[in-house]
Amino acid sequence: MRKTTLLLFLFSTLTIKADDPVKPDPHLTPGAIFTTATVEQICTPGYANGSDVSNAGHGVRYVPRSVKWKVFKAYFGSVPDKTGNYEVDHLISLELGGSNDPKNLWPESYLSDPYNAHVKDRLENKMHTLLKHCLAEKGHAEATALMKKFQQEITTDWIAAYHKYVSPTP
Repeated sequence: MRKTTLLLFLFSTLTIKADDPVKPDPHLTPGAIFTTATVEQICTPGYANGSDVSNAGHGVRYVPRSVKWKVFKAYFGSVPDKTGNYEVDHLISLELGGSNDPKNLWPESYLSDPYNAHVKDRLENKMHTLLKHCLAEKGHAEATALMKKFQQEITTDWIAAYHKYVSPTP
């Protein structure tokens, strides 16, 4: 009996992990940007957490729970029991000009291995740092071009971008 229970538990755990999207579905999450955000705004310390009039006084990071639930339902058919195992993540991060539009959001697992929300965060931080350095050293035009390049690379294949900018392994 114990063996059967253990096997059922392991099977259900593996099944859950297999269903977790490591990359977003391009039909559900093609990516979307804040069209009014400039590279200078995006590179300002605190931008992603600061107040933004266009977001009803919330910081640009604010995504209402109703939108998060909509994203979960689009991917899984329902809201998972353990929502804390996921980050409703921005495909194009806020630090790269991404928006809170549901077309830019997907349920990224914290538990999938080797690629998960923590790994993608390292990519986003690296790209944001490179963007800030480009803005400081080369100015608006080059930084804007780099931002658009990063947006395209992350929407095309964030794992390939991770290998390119961060490390060949997570």
